[in-house]
Amino acid sequence: MSETLAPVRPGKLIINGEAVDAASGQTFETRNPATEERITDVAEAGAEDVDRAVRAARAAFDDGPWSRMRPAERARILHRLGDLVLAAADELARLETLDNGKPIFESRQIDIAMVAGCFHYFSGWASKLTGDTTSVAPAYFTYTLREPLGVVGAIIPWNFPMIMVGWKAAPALAAGNTVVLKPAHETPLTAIRIGELAIEAGVPPGVFNVVPGRGSVAGEALVRHPMVDKISFTGSTEVGQHLMRTAADTVKKLTLELGGKSPNIVFADSDLDAALRGATAGIFYGKGEVCAAGSRLLVERSIYDDFVAKLAERAKKMQPGDPLDPKTRLGALVNEKQMNAVLGWIETGVKEGSRLVAGGQRQPVNGKGTFVQATVLADVDNRMRVAQEEIFGPVLAVIPFDGVDDAVAKANDVFYGLAAGVWTRDVKKAHVVSRRLRAGTVWVNMYNFYDPGMPFGGYKGSGFGRDLGAACLSEYTQVKSVWLNLE
Repeated sequence: MSETLAPVRPGKLIINGEAVDAASGQTFETRNPATEERITDVAEAGAEDVDRAVRAARAAFDDGPWSRMRPAERARILHRLGDLVLAAADELARLETLDNGKPIFESRQIDIAMVAGCFHYFSGWASKLTGDTTSVAPAYFTYTLREPLGVVGAIIPWNFPMIMVGWKAAPALAAGNTVVLKPAHETPLTAIRIGELAIEAGVPPGVFNVVPGRGSVAGEALVRHPMVDKISFTGSTEVGQHLMRTAADTVKKLTLELGGKSPNIVFADSDLDAALRGATAGIFYGKGEVCAAGSRLLVERSIYDDFVAKLAERAKKMQPGDPLDPKTRLGALVNEKQMNAVLGWIETGVKEGSRLVAGGQRQPVNGKGTFVQATVLADVDNRMRVAQEEIFGPVLAVIPFDGVDDAVAKANDVFYGLAAGVWTRDVKKAHVVSRRLRAGTVWVNMYNFYDPGMPFGGYKGSGFGRDLGAACLSEYTQVKSVWLNLE
């Protein structure tokens, strides 16, 4: 892993168009989970830094050029930022893999395209946010305006730190808002670099600020700040619940994309080879550190035993490897704390009575790293904790079912409702089951596909509001009614 020895510049805060140190001078260390080595030091934002960033964003919105800029000019700048992300693809992908532990294949071939795609896609919406005229009475001319909210606080997680910058910042900026973005303490490097690229793209000072720091300090200050109009958060349900309580004090708008325990349903009439591939990708892509991971695999009983055997065989072939190797498909979990939590869940599943048919162990690479084997737990009862609670790692719970009604009942019998998968050759069944599933996204004969044009978000304990697609723009705008007396 010689590339990990190449120097990475210390990370700064991005406030008011400049890369700056924290007011306290404090820094924190970010480490490579695959090698357990220090990557670099990063300025640690405190409450004073968040206040500086928010005030810069407020001034840029109230008095600066962004909200008053011609939408076509905003579009040009955002599209340029997407181009710069593509130009810096190799650098960004390497930073993401070093910081997060995900395979470079995912960072370079998948994540980069999504980040750039978000800025390109939403740049097109900047000039297309329109109001309506309505016919109330001949005496009045009445119409509506679609206006930006103001200052948006974006708090993003450590599992997809680069993608989430695009998911949150691109639509908020396209709508005319200014943004203060707090990346996860574990994985700040790509957000900082994209903040630097935003300056290069021509985003005016104060419009896009990045404040890496601890959630309990920087995140809390951002949510409590009275000048912040909206919080968009992706992360755990527990933190989301806390944000709801905290944001109530200042009546902030919220978008929450939270945890998941998503069912991936395989019917006996499906293309079983495709379903096997989809089940594998559904849980082991991103090391299972994916909110929408297909972590509950529901398999029709008539094919259950054969399917589980083939699935275990596939899982055993997915060996952890050097994340910087383009051939690696299973990287390191984000840190030791997460690795130990995942290993604890595997132990819990076995104690509950599930059958361990693949994986289950830590497997260091070159003697180091927070790597966990691709793990399959079979014969899981849907009421077991490993079937009900989010594990956030490469652990699959396989559950048998009997027929459509049983599949839907088990799929919906969980606190979460983020995503689901359906595998069948029966078109009618695919539509019927998709309608009955209580999930924000349903993939049919595919899993874990995303596009900037398709909205994403949850039902139930998986949160509310949407990222991506035209639908998410309503999360970053508000409607004003205007009455003009013509008499």
